[in-house]
Amino acid sequence: MDPLVAAIDQGTSSTRFLVFNAKTAELISQHQVEINQSFPKEGWVEEDPKEIMQSVYECMERTCEKLSERNIDISNIKAVGVTNQRETTLVWDKETGEPLYNAIVWLDLRTQSTVERLINKAPEMNKNHLKHKTGLPISTYFSAVKLRWLLDNVDEVAQAVLSQRAMFGTVDSWIIWCLTGGRDGGVHCTDVTNASRTMLFNIHTMDWDPELCRYFDVPMEILPEVHSSSEIYGYMKSTSLAGVPISGCLGDQSAALVGQMCFKEGQAKNTYGTGCFLLRHTGTKPVMSDHGLLTTVAYKMGKDEPAGYALEGSVAIAGAVVRWLKDNMGIVKSSSEIETLAAAAGSSYGCYFVPAFSGLYAPYWEPSARGIICGLTQFTNRNHLAFAALEAVCFQTREILDAMNQDSGVPLTQLQVDGGMTANRLLMQLQADILCIPVVRPTMSETTALGAAMAAGAAEGVNVWNLSPDHLPHVTSEKYEPQINPEESEFRFARWKKAVQKAMNWETTEPCCNANGLGKKMNGTPWGVPPTPPPTRADP
Repeated sequence: MDPLVAAIDQGTSSTRFLVFNAKTAELISQHQVEINQSFPKEGWVEEDPKEIMQSVYECMERTCEKLSERNIDISNIKAVGVTNQRETTLVWDKETGEPLYNAIVWLDLRTQSTVERLINKAPEMNKNHLKHKTGLPISTYFSAVKLRWLLDNVDEVAQAVLSQRAMFGTVDSWIIWCLTGGRDGGVHCTDVTNASRTMLFNIHTMDWDPELCRYFDVPMEILPEVHSSSEIYGYMKSTSLAGVPISGCLGDQSAALVGQMCFKEGQAKNTYGTGCFLLRHTGTKPVMSDHGLLTTVAYKMGKDEPAGYALEGSVAIAGAVVRWLKDNMGIVKSSSEIETLAAAAGSSYGCYFVPAFSGLYAPYWEPSARGIICGLTQFTNRNHLAFAALEAVCFQTREILDAMNQDSGVPLTQLQVDGGMTANRLLMQLQADILCIPVVRPTMSETTALGAAMAAGAAEGVNVWNLSPDHLPHVTSEKYEPQINPEESEFRFARWKKAVQKAMNWETTEPCCNANGLGKKMNGTPWGVPPTPPPTRADP
């Protein structure tokens, strides 16, 4: 039998374990478990790290059982890759193996006052003050401010740092540490794609940056060791797959870029999950955006391989708007029902929905924005709301695509898409209509997991997956062509932008800090004092 490679895909709303054929990229088996999110206060989003690990173990064991039932020998699984929700922040005790607080999810807004304080202290109050090193604006989205909150507000975390027991990591680090033995020799590592989302990582030197760590007053000894996205990090300690190497690690959006085979400069993909993420490969040098996009590490396929970089447009709320309509409003009973309701309406009839539940991400980076529904009349019903919710996902994608086209100067002629929401055919057609370009969806939409499996299988010492262009499998896909005239599309998009303006500057935080306007001190020195700017602009 052909060798198999598995992937752990730990997302915001669910965990999956998927097994692929390393020669054909065919999906052989999988299992999925939903993850609970808790919202302890307005704007706060947390997940239980132990529940995350439990879901990983459950998905692995159930998938192995499914393979055994089909007489597929699990010893054919030659490697495991990990892909994960990015930025979500954990701190745990390396001696007990226990998390010291819940995971603070990427969407969480509790750090808004911290972010405002940092921006106010930056030269010219510039949110892009650290972008020359990180590729990122100062935002609630990234890990450093979440870690800062944990250090300032959770005594157990502060104590563990003082007694040198604390380990910080994003979800990939937590999973790999637990699977490779945990407190009994677990490997504390991350890869360059996940590290590049922390605001502590220098995307030019490809390592943790002492100056950035001083800026956020984060002790460097709690950080994981940074590796490439494709190498053997360690071996499974327990479970049915004990002894199998863990040899691939990519943040979910980078993994989808790899899974969509976007290895050439200019290739792009858009993933529709909890949020929406458009990444465009920019080659082996970081390119800085002038239009509100992030510069991020796309992958590094081996210790001695060059890193690839990407421009990224990040939208916080995509699939999450459907979950909100289901769980909070009871408008739909299941996520799949939204397509039926929206199709029954056929239009939003002038109703626009801006789901800025976590502020607005790209291209605005406006944490004070909040969600609004406008253009309501007595005619509006739940079908129109469902349609407006789907349109919101498409309009947000249009905004980041426009920014991407302006930055690159070479407009995309079609959009490659993936992720759970792409099963919604109405959404895909709406997306083509609103972008005025074709939308191409691979028949096998699990590209995020595929990317992690490819990285794991191609790693030195595993070598069961060939990533050279002539060996990449042919992927079948379906294409959605635009069906409305561009004038109507532009009219609807202009109305959307008007609605976005009404969502802006809704929620500003009151100062809630000590007299000098800074957070608590660590090591006797205030954090957030801007580092010396570089002598020259680092932008290419």
